Amino acid sequence: MHQKLLKSVHYIELGSYQYWPVLLPRGIRLYTYEQIPVFLKDNPYITDGYRAYLPSKLCLKSLFILSNETINIWSHLLGFLLFFILGVYDMISVLPSANASREDFVICSICLFCFQVCMLCSVGYHLFCCHRSEKTSRRWMALDYAGISIGILGCYVSGVFYAFYCNNYWRQVYLITVLAMILAVFFCSNSPQLPHPTMAQAALCYILLCVWLWNNSYSALDLVKWRCWNFSCSTIKF
Repeated sequence: MHQKLLKSVHYIELGSYQYWPVLLPRGIRLYTYEQIPVFLKDNPYITDGYRAYLPSKLCLKSLFILSNETINIWSHLLGFLLFFILGVYDMISVLPSANASREDFVICSICLFCFQVCMLCSVGYHLFCCHRSEKTSRRWMALDYAGISIGILGCYVSGVFYAFYCNNYWRQVYLITVLAMILAVFFCSNSPQLPHPTMAQAALCYILLCVWLWNNSYSALDLVKWRCWNFSCSTIKF
């Protein structure tokens, strides 16, 4: 038994560290950058510790091995559990004690649900990116980008809802605009063209551009509305 265990111990070199002993399930091995397929070669500075050529079942088993995706997988998985626990705690303790309205429950649920979806999509991508099928790997990448857009939606829904709590018209305008932008990113990330790396990078740039435009354009719009409001008030007083 002891000899069999030793045979299952593989030594891999991770960065500047010495060889780490890693227990690998049968059928899973780790590769260097030169050994992995082209569609996995995104960062030449990560030289080894790659999972590759795995079917779906072994992708799931690789959750419990040490590789260069371990931190990515578990940080998002623990993030999902954190948001799930926070959601349950808010629903059964925080919101009832604050006499929250039904709208508060809905907005809080949407916000935390979006964060959980974002975390799970990232877990799925980092877990299945090593799939032997390039198409499957790219589809999980597309789902990861879609999850990011859903996470952004969760950030803005709660902010817009409470920032314009007393102005229903502008609240609807902002929410519809945000939803339209997020849907555009979602459909872009799930486009058949996304499996190409250049399109994946373009989708990420589009997400960042949407966030930047949102922050700057609406800040400028708020400034214009504020100036118009103060001008009209001063005119009336005069």
